[in-house]
Amino acid sequence: MSLALFALSLGLPGCSSPTAPPAPPGGGQRLVLSFDQFQQTVEPVLVRQGCDAGGDCHGGGIRGTLELSPQGAKDVQFDFDQVALQVYATNRESSPILTAPLAAHSGGTPHPYKPFDTTADPDYQAILEWIMAGTVQ
Repeated sequence: MSLALFALSLGLPGCSSPTAPPAPPGGGQRLVLSFDQFQQTVEPVLVRQGCDAGGDCHGGGIRGTLELSPQGAKDVQFDFDQVALQVYATNRESSPILTAPLAAHSGGTPHPYKPFDTTADPDYQAILEWIMAGTVQ
């Protein structure tokens, strides 16, 4: 048996068994978003804009940090959970779900497909209204 394996079998000084993770830091905020509002107003936007399409879109597996259920196997709860990860509890207007599909000249961030030319687009407004209706806890 090698010296390293022998040392590991005895246990290394200073190592201990895992403990419970520490409590999260205080002061954090969590944004609670409405599933019903998402289902009625946001999911249709994602479908209408083709975000859930296969290939290079978000329904073809994870693209960037967003994965959506594919068109042929819609799972609205999965989509809600994934999109909610794209929403900031603070500075909500800067949430990636709003900035990625927004044209650069209107304040958007890099994304290959820009369905929203301006923040006045009705589909953009539907997503923004869902986010703004969320409550901070």
